[in-house]
Amino acid sequence: MGTDSPFRIELFDDEVESIRTFDPESQRSKQKVSAIDLLPAREFPLSASAIRLFQDQWHQRFHVDARTCPTYLDVSQGLAPPGIEYYLPLFFEQVGTFFDYLPKQILILTERIETQLDQLWENALQRYESLRYDISRPILEPKDLLLRNDELFLKLKNYPRIDFTDKEGRSSARFDIYPTPDVTVNDRSNNPLEKLQTYLTGNHARLLIATESAGRREVVDALFRKNGLKAQEINSWTEFVESDHSLALCIAPLDRSMYLPQQQIALISEQQLFGERVLQIRRRQKEKDHAAELVVRSLTELNIDDAVVHIDHGIGRYQGLQTLEINHQIHEFLCLLYQDDAKLYVPVSDLHLISRYASSEGESVPWHRLGGDAWQKAKRKAAEQIRDVAAELLDIYARREAKKGFAYPPPDDAYQQFTSAFPFEETADQATAIESVISDMTLTKPMDRLICGDVGFGKTEVAMRAAFLAVQHNRQVAILVPTTLLAEQHLHSFRDRFADWPINIESISRFKSKKQQRAIIQTALTGQVDILIGTHALIHDGLRFKALGLLIIDEEHRFGVRQKEKLKSLRSEVDVLTLTATPIPRTLNLSMMGMRDLSIIATPPSRRLSIKTFIHRKANPLIKEAIQRELMRGGQVYYLHNEVRTIEKVADELKQLIPEARLSIGHGQMRERELEQVMSDFYHKRSNVLVCTTIIETGIDIPNANTIIMDRADKFGLAQIHQLRGRVGRSHHQAYAYLLTPHPNVMTADSVKRLEAITQAEELGAGFVLATHDLEIRGAGELLGEQQTGNLHGIGYGLYMEMLERTVTSIRQGKTPNLDQPLRDATEVTLHLPALIPEDYLPDVHTRLVLYKRIANAANHEQLRELQVEMIDRFGLLPSTVKNLFRVTEVKLQAERLGIKKVDVGEKGGKIEFLQETRVSASEIVSLVQSNPHQFRLTSANQLSFEDNMEDREKRFTQIEKLLDRLSKQQISK
Repeated sequence: MGTDSPFRIELFDDEVESIRTFDPESQRSKQKVSAIDLLPAREFPLSASAIRLFQDQWHQRFHVDARTCPTYLDVSQGLAPPGIEYYLPLFFEQVGTFFDYLPKQILILTERIETQLDQLWENALQRYESLRYDISRPILEPKDLLLRNDELFLKLKNYPRIDFTDKEGRSSARFDIYPTPDVTVNDRSNNPLEKLQTYLTGNHARLLIATESAGRREVVDALFRKNGLKAQEINSWTEFVESDHSLALCIAPLDRSMYLPQQQIALISEQQLFGERVLQIRRRQKEKDHAAELVVRSLTELNIDDAVVHIDHGIGRYQGLQTLEINHQIHEFLCLLYQDDAKLYVPVSDLHLISRYASSEGESVPWHRLGGDAWQKAKRKAAEQIRDVAAELLDIYARREAKKGFAYPPPDDAYQQFTSAFPFEETADQATAIESVISDMTLTKPMDRLICGDVGFGKTEVAMRAAFLAVQHNRQVAILVPTTLLAEQHLHSFRDRFADWPINIESISRFKSKKQQRAIIQTALTGQVDILIGTHALIHDGLRFKALGLLIIDEEHRFGVRQKEKLKSLRSEVDVLTLTATPIPRTLNLSMMGMRDLSIIATPPSRRLSIKTFIHRKANPLIKEAIQRELMRGGQVYYLHNEVRTIEKVADELKQLIPEARLSIGHGQMRERELEQVMSDFYHKRSNVLVCTTIIETGIDIPNANTIIMDRADKFGLAQIHQLRGRVGRSHHQAYAYLLTPHPNVMTADSVKRLEAITQAEELGAGFVLATHDLEIRGAGELLGEQQTGNLHGIGYGLYMEMLERTVTSIRQGKTPNLDQPLRDATEVTLHLPALIPEDYLPDVHTRLVLYKRIANAANHEQLRELQVEMIDRFGLLPSTVKNLFRVTEVKLQAERLGIKKVDVGEKGGKIEFLQETRVSASEIVSLVQSNPHQFRLTSANQLSFEDNMEDREKRFTQIEKLLDRLSKQQISK
């Protein structure tokens, strides 16, 4: 519909009661609107008459057997196949042009376009010639789809027109517009507005400064006032021209500045005023710290026959939601199927006992028998392994906790000056990550934080802020990277960012000679190098630092086990910051269970577009089309072929396919200087197609390269595909990734899953989601061993992590983990009232299941309250059964906190059963019985019974809530 927000329409019978916009992430309403403007869903109709017209014109234009043409068959079925827009003329008797919709007196501005139009027409003819012979996909001629040059200029003659040109002609006119002088704000100077004040005093021109928003106008105005300047606020360009203000502020989305000498007026954008800083209109709302939890929770979506884990009964198969009548009350259950067609009905209030089974075994997922002992054996075996893993983990982190690191002082003015030189505005997630890192560094405990953010989302700036704080307090920084190219990239980036500061930055890699490497090692030992960037040679035994304070690891998953062992020992001594786009399962494990701190940068930079990804069988016409399209818009292309042995042959084939391309070849077996020259040529656009191996996976930042073609994409890992895809789309241009595959029969099942996952995770910031998909495809992996695919098959990833977390907690508290103790002491609450989400209130089964899960997982009253507000907003007023569900859940939460095992309340009374380690004081229970022996009595050592007339629903809830409130007044402190 062409709007920023979707709409929610609330109906009363067949009348529209309200229309509201809502946030698709939170599902909460934003504002009411009175009407919606609906645009056509497509440029062409798919009505019966339009399909008949399409079929008639198809047969007139194409002399082929329509039964063999997928496009014809799809449209005949009312479908819109990809590329149908190239058959647009077949749906209409006559096709209009852009000019048919323009007002007659509109002014058209053009540049010298004749040459470009000739080139475009020639390319269209070439593509038509190369594709016209496919009889199963006949195509229309360019003249049927595009305006020829003469037709275009004929239509342009009907409108007043200004043609911008470099040449002066008979009818030309010159506009005296000149660039403005440099008036940028210098944050480091005692007088930040010195250049601006000099311009104002030495020039008679009046000055208008355009800011992005009212808030930004206030910021600029405050800066002016602080430095003795007073600016008038005006509302329009006309108002300023007609006034005599020497300095004024207005709100306008202006990127470029200009000076008009005749009018003596200078118009300056805020972007120029603050240098190259990019300003963004961005909602600065900080997300909650539960981003990781929300991402993983989204993976709990279930389909029929999916494997699920019940903590007490093992792995079964999900069969959907079913309503059953018990004691004349309707209840909803989750139905699980076990071996021998045994069914288990799990009340929706117990959904916290259910988790989706995630492992790497695909079709060979275990399937247990109800009442059998296989599940208990699997749990015990996993628990024994988990105890060993937890002990080793805690040994590492106990050493880290025991050793006191260096506590950096809080950031000062110098740090603020360094921060202000960042040429972009931080995204909300990036700012939060920076705050977390700086906070960690000011503590005595050594930092170990993982920053997870997509390529180009600003992880390097987080590292630079941390590095500056370390160097500022005489500590050295080591930056460990997986490839030589990335080392060189970081060297240039860090030197540019730290150019105004007396900080010595070096790199050590195979691009350096042995003599140069030895010299750098010596300077590191003497403390002359502040920041040292390098590959695995950086953690070689021969390299020592005088005062290493911070270790930054870029893409940890690219290092081998031996290097990781070395890093493991460093973690207990220095602050460690790990950067990654797609954390491997093992790294994700540690972060998810709190053994490592985790920050997620999921907000894309301003104007960044998601990369359009296509999976396609390898075909020369497709490759030619993709490369030519990118070259036509002045871009560059990566062609990834990961076999050095045949890379020259592939380059020759591409050269024959696209003769106009300027090809170069780059791979890891080339000599250092040769490879460096190849990359330099590509960076400086001397070549526009780079045929390469995965050597470009990390470190290559070329904004002009916006198409990548991966040959045999099925051979790459999920994280690797995501990293490679991230080499393009690093500017505001639309980027494309083509994943070329062989026939599906040749690919493995895991390869197909990986390719499906990568296309589903096309949106920006998808790296973390892909990492969680990786858990399911590859398995979670052993946390510390050399094997990446660990032995989690028996119980599934979710339960494994829960057991590990409990074991870690026990060992931390100095207790021996009890392998036989139930994982959860789940409280059972039965009030003999219908407590469910009715199907007529919420028909979608999946949405009901998700909401049941969220209600069951709610941790407190506030979360339940928010859920109620959300459900009313999304689906309308709550029926009584849904209200019962929320009240029952609140009773359950209170009972769990008190250590109550079971609450069973009916019309005539009920009973409460306590756990062995209840928090309720025994004296309070005795006092209750003694004060009212006719109503309360102890029927056993851990069971309290009571009698009352509670036929009324509200009275039943009120009585049990009052009783639990009284029991909670005298809790045992634990």
